[in-house]
Amino acid sequence: MGFEQAIDKLERDIQDLRVKWERFFAGDLKVPPDDLKAQVSKDIHTLRNANLTAAADNFRLGSLEARFNTYGELYGRRLREREEGPAAVQHMPVRERRPEHDAAAGITLGERPEPAAVEALFTGLYHAAGQSPKFDLASFGDYIENQIASIRLKTGCSEVQFRVSVEDGKPRLKAKPVGR
Repeated sequence: MGFEQAIDKLERDIQDLRVKWERFFAGDLKVPPDDLKAQVSKDIHTLRNANLTAAADNFRLGSLEARFNTYGELYGRRLREREEGPAAVQHMPVRERRPEHDAAAGITLGERPEPAAVEALFTGLYHAAGQSPKFDLASFGDYIENQIASIRLKTGCSEVQFRVSVEDGKPRLKAKPVGR
């Protein structure tokens, strides 16, 4: 058999291997096609050791070898997932989603505060004592920006940390200079 025919046969065998793997995962075949996989691997090794003079033949063999390796990795992964079962996926740790800004713990704001941070302070301030707001979010945002500018001017700090607390049943907004 010539080199061209050997590569054609290899290409057909790789395609047949792919089909048999798919049939195995669909439940049509009871055992994986490991014998065909071993034969294809042996054929690739044999052809790789042959002296290839044409660059086109070498390229075609390389692309078939890459396809075979890709299929092997894909089906190996699918086989591992099948053997491990769905329980392996369920035991992955789940991270709790914490709020990005916590008004009670403190929110640090720079010269231009984030709207989400200002809204978290606004919500925390009025929900802490169970009261409804006496002014709107936009006015509160302006107030926060003025407080930041004033504190930065007095202390020379780069940022200001705001924290919401409840004292004597009343919400309090406390500010502390951060980073000098």
